[in-house]
Amino acid sequence: MPLRLDASAGDFAAQFERLVNARREADQDVADAVRAIIVQVRAEGDAALAALTSRFDRFDLDAQGWTISADQCAQAYETIDAGLRTALETAAARITAYHEKQKPADSGWTDAAGARLGARWNAVEAAGVYVPGGLAAYPSSTLMNVLPAKVAGVERIVMMSPTPGGALNPAVLAAAHIAGVTEIWRVGGAQAIAALAYGTQRIAPVDVIVGPGNAWVAEAKRQVYGVVGIDMVAGPSEIVVVADGRNRPEWIAADLLSQAEHDPTSQSILFTDDAAFADAVAQAVEDQLGRLATGARARQSWEANGAIILVPDLMSAMPLVDRLAPEHLELAVDDPQPLFDAVRHAGSVFMGRLTPEAIGDYVAGPNHVLPTGRRARFSSGLSVLDFMKRTSFLQLDTRALGAIGPAALALAEAEGLPAHAESVAVRLRS
Repeated sequence: MPLRLDASAGDFAAQFERLVNARREADQDVADAVRAIIVQVRAEGDAALAALTSRFDRFDLDAQGWTISADQCAQAYETIDAGLRTALETAAARITAYHEKQKPADSGWTDAAGARLGARWNAVEAAGVYVPGGLAAYPSSTLMNVLPAKVAGVERIVMMSPTPGGALNPAVLAAAHIAGVTEIWRVGGAQAIAALAYGTQRIAPVDVIVGPGNAWVAEAKRQVYGVVGIDMVAGPSEIVVVADGRNRPEWIAADLLSQAEHDPTSQSILFTDDAAFADAVAQAVEDQLGRLATGARARQSWEANGAIILVPDLMSAMPLVDRLAPEHLELAVDDPQPLFDAVRHAGSVFMGRLTPEAIGDYVAGPNHVLPTGRRARFSSGLSVLDFMKRTSFLQLDTRALGAIGPAALALAEAEGLPAHAESVAVRLRS
C-alpha cells in the first residue's frame, strides 16, 4: 500500500521529511560503470561503440548499419497509421508555436557615460538528442527535444537512438521526419552520450546534449557536463496532485497512475482535504491497476513510492508541495489560480479539473522534459534557451573611457593586477 499521512498527526513532520528526502536515483555502482564506459569510448572510439552496442543491444553496427537514413524516416512517416500521423503533426505544430515565443531578443543601448552595451543571442552549432529505444521509445520525446533546437537555429542536430535487437520504432522515425532530423545513429546508453561529448572516428562531437534516458544515460550526462552543456540530470518521473473532494476519484487515480506506469522508481503523490475522497481515490487506483497493461510496473511504483496526504485545507498543502518541488503538479480544483499563485517550485503546473498532466506530455505545447528529484527548486524545463548562449558586448569612445576608466584603474590597482591597470591607463594617457 502507498504511504498514508495526515498533516494533523504528531509525527507528520518527521514522516514527511523522510518522504522528501527519499532517494530514488542511481547509486555509486552505476556511476563507476558509466565512468568506465566513457573512458573506453574516449580511448577506442568507434570500436568501443560497436563492442558496447553488441553487448547491450544485441546489434552489430558494422554488419547491420550505423545509421538510420532520412529515407527510412520518410517511409515510416508515410506508412504509420493516419491518425497517429495527424497527432504527431498536431503536437509538432503546438510545440513549435510555444517555443517560438521563448526565443530571446538581442539588446543594445548607450548609457549616460556614452558606453555602448548590450547582448546578442546565438544558437549552439551542434546539439545531440538522446531518444530511448526498446520499451521506452517515445515519439513525443523526439519532438520535445528536437523542435526547441530547431527553433533556436541549431545547424546540426544529431539523434542517438538504440535499436535493441535491430528493432526500429516507426513512430519515432516518423517524428524524426516531422522534426527534420537527418543524422541518426543506432547507438544508445552511456556510450552514446560519450560519443556525443567527445566524438569518435565517425561521429563529430556536439555542444549540448539533451533527452531522457535510463539511469546510465542520466549519469553519463552528469559526468560529461562541462565538456558539453546538458539539459538536466533527469531522475525518475513524478507527479503531485492537489485535489478537493469534488473531483471524480477515477480521474485522479488515472492521473496518479499516468506517472507510476513509467518506472517502478516513479512517484505519485496526492494531497487532499477530504478523507473520504482519499479513500475513494485509493480504491480507484486499485481498480485501475488490475486493468492496465502496465499494471505490474505501476503497482511497484505506487506501493513503493506513492503517497496520499490528508491536509486541513488545500492552501496548507502548498508549502509542502514546494518542499517536494515536483516535476509535474496538478491543481484539480474549480479555481486553481490562488493555489498556483502560492507555488514557487514546480517543473510544470496543470490547472483545473480538465487539465491532466498527460496532455502536457504530448500536445499542449510546453516542454515535457522537466526537472525531477526536487531540482525544480533551481532549474527549469527544456526550452529554446538550452540551445542558445548570450554574448555580451561593450564599445567605448574617448568620452566613455574617460568617464569609467579611472574607476577600473583604481580597482585593478587595489586587486594587485598591474597589467590590468596599465591596459586602461595607457589609453587614458593618450
